[in-house]
Amino acid sequence: MQSSLYVALSGQVALQKRLDTIANNIANANTGGYRAEEVSFSTIFSHAGATPTAFATSGDSYISRKTGELNPTGNPLDIAVQGDGWFALRTPAGVAYSRDGRMHMDNGGALVSVNNYPLLDAGGAGILLDPSAGPPTISQDGMILQNGRQIGAVGLYTIAPSARLSRFDNSSVLTDQPATPVLDFSNNGVIQGMSEGSNVNPVLEMTHMIAVSRAFESAGNAVQSSETTMLDAIKSLGASS
Repeated sequence: MQSSLYVALSGQVALQKRLDTIANNIANANTGGYRAEEVSFSTIFSHAGATPTAFATSGDSYISRKTGELNPTGNPLDIAVQGDGWFALRTPAGVAYSRDGRMHMDNGGALVSVNNYPLLDAGGAGILLDPSAGPPTISQDGMILQNGRQIGAVGLYTIAPSARLSRFDNSSVLTDQPATPVLDFSNNGVIQGMSEGSNVNPVLEMTHMIAVSRAFESAGNAVQSSETTMLDAIKSLGASS
């Protein structure tokens, strides 16, 4: 059996998955708080034949936690995370976590995300503003003041490095492990009047796409070469029998 054919095919499957993630990253390069998706690849060794053969796996995708660029907005309801924290949002799927701090106030005074999910405090409760009290002041530890009166606090949460993240609405994520409220604001904090952009580097992603496209083309040539060799062998065997 020609193992080179199957090795090349496994490579094409892996490269196709990588192309899909790159295309998705580029499409979301301007999505606020978006976290890029990466793929980790490995090899599977087969000892079925006389010579061990390495096959590429399709790869495990994961969400990058690198921070994005902070942009000033001048909007007092826009907030950004300084450090590794996340904002918590109450959604129909449970609590989701996001780095997109573009907030606004709904008709009832609740502080909500761009998709109208309530922003939560450190205790998991929603935050209500006073529509008649003017713009709020939000400090580094998340405390919210209106007219000098404390009315709540933005909750910041940390997610364990071992937690697996899955995508939810917009740029938010769900986690398979409970997040922990931030109590020490020496390394994490809230910045008012700023918003975090995507952590996707479009130029780098385009470079990756070109490299992966060329590798996919090379793998396709290897498949075609293996098929040609196999057909020639079949013809030779048929002629000699």
